[in-house]
Amino acid sequence: MIFEAIISPEFLNATLRATTPILFAALASAVASKSGITNMALEGIMLFSALFGVIFSAAFQSAWMGLLVTMIIGGFIGFFLAFFVLRLKTDEILAAIAINLIANGATILILLAVSGDRGVSSSIQSLQIPRIPIPVIENIPFLGRVISNQNILTYVSLIMVVVVHMFLYKTPLGLRIRAVGENKDAAESVGISSKKVKYISLIISGVLASIGGFFLSGGYLTYFTTGMSAGRGFIALAAASMGGNTPIGAFLVSILFGAAQAFANILQLGSWPYELIQMLPYFATLLGLGIYSYIRMKKRQRLTGK
Repeated sequence: MIFEAIISPEFLNATLRATTPILFAALASAVASKSGITNMALEGIMLFSALFGVIFSAAFQSAWMGLLVTMIIGGFIGFFLAFFVLRLKTDEILAAIAINLIANGATILILLAVSGDRGVSSSIQSLQIPRIPIPVIENIPFLGRVISNQNILTYVSLIMVVVVHMFLYKTPLGLRIRAVGENKDAAESVGISSKKVKYISLIISGVLASIGGFFLSGGYLTYFTTGMSAGRGFIALAAASMGGNTPIGAFLVSILFGAAQAFANILQLGSWPYELIQMLPYFATLLGLGIYSYIRMKKRQRLTGK
């Protein structure tokens, strides 16, 4: 029964849907990492974005306006992180942890202040980015049920893999980002401002992560719940790292983690313990990181002869 469910088009459809927020955050991590900074605040950015997406889509009665405002807020959080790291010389990991911790408490407080709700935004009439059928493809057996009728942001996430790849490897700004990340002193010797480039990278990273956060409450679900990012920001960090901090690599690994999430949803239909099901995506992340670290260790040993 489980095997039949895994090879079904519904499972692959769910995999794409579960991959979407992870992929946006993984792309965000890749952009930041290319500039030499690890954006560990992805979890907090996604959590803030999920809440503000609900609030502003309801306020404007437009899901698209809610997404736009959320992207601006995500970019501001990225700028905020860059300011502390680059201007105030705060440790980037500690600054990111602070943002994540603030997000956990602040989202509950803001939700309570705005709606009176404590756990779920049930009283906020938020809107959702729609799903769309793809002409011609929707009529193709199996493939149509996998690809068609996905949320628009799912298609946008796939397009962004190509866009971010072209941005990093085919544009002057992308070249500067990679140059700063690889050798900051060499980049500055030819007139590139490393601080400016890192500011831009973290702002872009914040915007991308915010789209993934918005998808959670405006695409994957239609409401906000406390802690709904559920570790996806950290899973995305792992996906980006395992993918070599490249957009295509991040996409391929994100698909694996999305499949693990979709598989966990399938297991909920059976008699498996709920706690075991919930830990499956995180176990897949730890297993993937373990395999990735082992491969890197063996590669270093071959290169060094030790």
